[in-house]
Amino acid sequence: MDVKPNLRNIDQAVVSGFGDEWSRFDQSALSSTDRWRIWSDYFSIFSWETLPTDAIGVDIGCGTGRWAALVAPKVGKLLCVDASPDALAVARRNLHQHENVEFQVASVDNLPVPDNSQDFVYSLGVLHHVPDTPAAVRSIVAKLKPGAPILLYLYYNFENRPSWFRALWHLSEFVRRILSHAPHSLTFTATNLIALGVYWPLARLAKSAERCGASVESWPLAYYRDKGLYVMQTDARDRFGTRLEQRFSRRDISNMLTTAGCVDIVFSERPPFWVAAARRST
Repeated sequence: MDVKPNLRNIDQAVVSGFGDEWSRFDQSALSSTDRWRIWSDYFSIFSWETLPTDAIGVDIGCGTGRWAALVAPKVGKLLCVDASPDALAVARRNLHQHENVEFQVASVDNLPVPDNSQDFVYSLGVLHHVPDTPAAVRSIVAKLKPGAPILLYLYYNFENRPSWFRALWHLSEFVRRILSHAPHSLTFTATNLIALGVYWPLARLAKSAERCGASVESWPLAYYRDKGLYVMQTDARDRFGTRLEQRFSRRDISNMLTTAGCVDIVFSERPPFWVAAARRST
């Protein structure tokens, strides 16, 4: 049963926005192919082999539970945490068949597990939407047992992209600042149009060019060339409908993890950037 949470280090507008997003995009239309492709993008550097039998861990910012559905069969117990009661209600529906999953409304600095108690934690696409990301990382790492692994995905600041790419992002930021303050219904409609009119054609252009032998890794939205429209709709809503968005360099993330007490930090060299894995020092 959920307990009334003491929520800190959150932006209430962001929480409300994600509650609306995950209620509309509950991931029931996400294809199994796309789910596994994205799962692999995130978890390819996670050290599953180091987990103990019947490992216990936390999905921080679980949203709809789309990744928890793939983690739960591999572990003994998984706690799904989210600051949005609406999102957690969707996750509970999606994960009802997993008896080893529990649910809790909580913020990243008020996690409902003791320090030094978890065999693993992961947080994917969440901590760049909280006001104090370094503090959130420290709070999460504190929950790990010594030597236990952590997996993070934080938006990158395009340090590995050319200047023209960064200029396009600044243009998109202007659109995001407008749409993220619009009513949820308008944001939903507008971001669906962006997915259909921008994401889809650019992704399919990249796919066609790749088939012709072109290298498209640096093309805008090329990441979606092998993804379905539903993924693009979800990510367009996530990108343009969220009021608070922070971006970090690889060095920033490494420094955050090191300061929090992590060692053996590794980064995935494939999109999305940056996915980082580490373990708490012993």
